Amino acid sequence: MIRKALFWMHLSAGVSAGLIILMMSVTGVILTYERQLQTWEDGPYYSEPEAGQRLSIDELIAAANQTEGFEASSLIVNSKASAPFIARMGRSQTQHLNPYTGAIYEPHSDSLSAFFSDVRSLHRWFLVTGDGRATARDITGAANLLFLFLLLSGVYLWLPKIINWATVKVRIWFNPMVSNSAARDFNWHHVFAFWAALPLLVIIPTASVFNYGWANSLVYTLAGDKLPQRSPAVTPDPLNEPVRVQSYEALVDTAATYLENWRTISFSLPQAGAETITLTIDEGNGGQPQLRHNLTLDRTSGAEASWVPFTAQSSGVKARRWVRFLHTGEALGLTGQTIAGFASIAGSILVWTGLALALRRFLRWRARIRRPVVANENTGELAS
Repeated sequence: MIRKALFWMHLSAGVSAGLIILMMSVTGVILTYERQLQTWEDGPYYSEPEAGQRLSIDELIAAANQTEGFEASSLIVNSKASAPFIARMGRSQTQHLNPYTGAIYEPHSDSLSAFFSDVRSLHRWFLVTGDGRATARDITGAANLLFLFLLLSGVYLWLPKIINWATVKVRIWFNPMVSNSAARDFNWHHVFAFWAALPLLVIIPTASVFNYGWANSLVYTLAGDKLPQRSPAVTPDPLNEPVRVQSYEALVDTAATYLENWRTISFSLPQAGAETITLTIDEGNGGQPQLRHNLTLDRTSGAEASWVPFTAQSSGVKARRWVRFLHTGEALGLTGQTIAGFASIAGSILVWTGLALALRRFLRWRARIRRPVVANENTGELAS
């Protein structure tokens, strides 16, 4: 009785949210190697170091700001001598500069960044913009929770009624004896569920953290920490701008001494009047939270105001940052991304086969209720 009730709940949830889950799974597959593909696209921005000394960061900022309508708000400095200097204005505009000449590289004509941005928007909120985005996020968030229910209930339903090797092996590997599409879908539904269950058990709950405040708070609670309270924003007074601030070149040079194997140093340009500046020093690929560390320096003296490596951060903050990159698999490098990509493929197949099985069940039910009723010649009773 419990199994039957759970089955119908499982089927109803799958039919209700199936197409949305399919959309999120397919877009998740497309986003699997986003970081590597964007690096590949940016390959032309890398060049052999030229003769002469690299321009200072301050000079490169001035070169970037020469473009009409562009004012850099954040910067990325790469440790590679051949890497471009990256200046960003908000989240929408990015410029890559030759660090030796200050020349701005011509943007890609068909940018993968724009493509992935659209795919990510579809993945999260159906490409909706403006006020409707909150509603769209509620829908994808609800579908994600139903996906979690499908996964957990599916674990129970996956177990055969009689457990032995003969019944288990056809649920963990492809059955070569299937004779029709229905049997194939049934087999595939169980096989992909078995192999993708563990990564999906990470990917699905971590997605809820992005959709719901209670899920975000739960991360801190489970980590034994309190949800950080945002301090009231303090707007620096431009009139109190320090007279002799350190150059950005000097501040980055100071940050580079903290870690020998740093790859990038990124920071937002401080507002006029700000006394400190915070730089993020990254030893990894940009998606490994355990390799990202924060350094705050006094803008006037260049002295350390605070040094917070990942290990020194609170348990809740560390857990929250792991959540962000465990969802995409990036926290575990290329291997993690590949596993996440496989789980997204498996999620797509699970939805497709599940909907196909549900449709066949519905068609069989329709056929039964439409079957003509005829009289039995011997008893006169009605029979279908």
